[in-house]
Amino acid sequence: MVKNRRQAGFSLTETLLAVGTLAIGLMFIAGTFLTGVYFSTTSTERTIAAVATDEALAKMRIYGLDPNNVNLKTDGFVPYEQLVTIPAEEYLYPSSREEATRQYSWSALCRRMSAGSRLVQCTVFISRQTAGATYRVRKTDGDGLQLGTPNPDLPRPVRVNLVPDANSTNTAEVLLKDAVPGDGIDELAFVNDGSLLVDDKTGQIYHVLERYASQPDKIRLDRSWTGGWAWVIPPAASGGRNPVVAVYQDVLRFPGS
Repeated sequence: MVKNRRQAGFSLTETLLAVGTLAIGLMFIAGTFLTGVYFSTTSTERTIAAVATDEALAKMRIYGLDPNNVNLKTDGFVPYEQLVTIPAEEYLYPSSREEATRQYSWSALCRRMSAGSRLVQCTVFISRQTAGATYRVRKTDGDGLQLGTPNPDLPRPVRVNLVPDANSTNTAEVLLKDAVPGDGIDELAFVNDGSLLVDDKTGQIYHVLERYASQPDKIRLDRSWTGGWAWVIPPAASGGRNPVVAVYQDVLRFPGS
């Protein structure tokens, strides 16, 4: 007597489990690709920023800087364009005019290392350009220093006032204060998550880890802040990505006049 063999297959439950497992795996793979693209883009921009910084420092040496300039301080930074006048296109990178689109620009802050010294600490910001974007600017800083006519088409650093949060035990949490009350400029719009701050006194670079949604004037830095002024490049007036790619520093020696 020949017995009939039963054909066994996968149940609906097993099929759904297999498809679900495959879907989860594909989601992780897709996430890995997206992460790879992000880090690849970041790495490329960092490489460009390093080259652009070398070019910016070379231009600063070529155009020179009078270390005896009365506006060059030892207790704080001054924007480079307030010390030396150079063509606006020199701030663009690549500097070749044949380039159809120049997607990056640089700006610099300068501070005399000590009284009578020819050594100048230079902080260079490399920023990405956004077509048609305008950037928030300030005509005066907190001390009333006239900053001339800023160019809203290029990202430029401005000063913001940061004070420790008296209600927090975390010394990395600080509050943004209005630098020039009544001037109609919103200080809170200058700083966002991911912004890079440069301490006006020491030149140390701080990274903004978070700007609290529940308290917009409060931010958390990557380390303790003692209070005072800091420089930051504001985002475009229309919003969007943080324009700063990287911040580099060097000490240059300029011949005296």
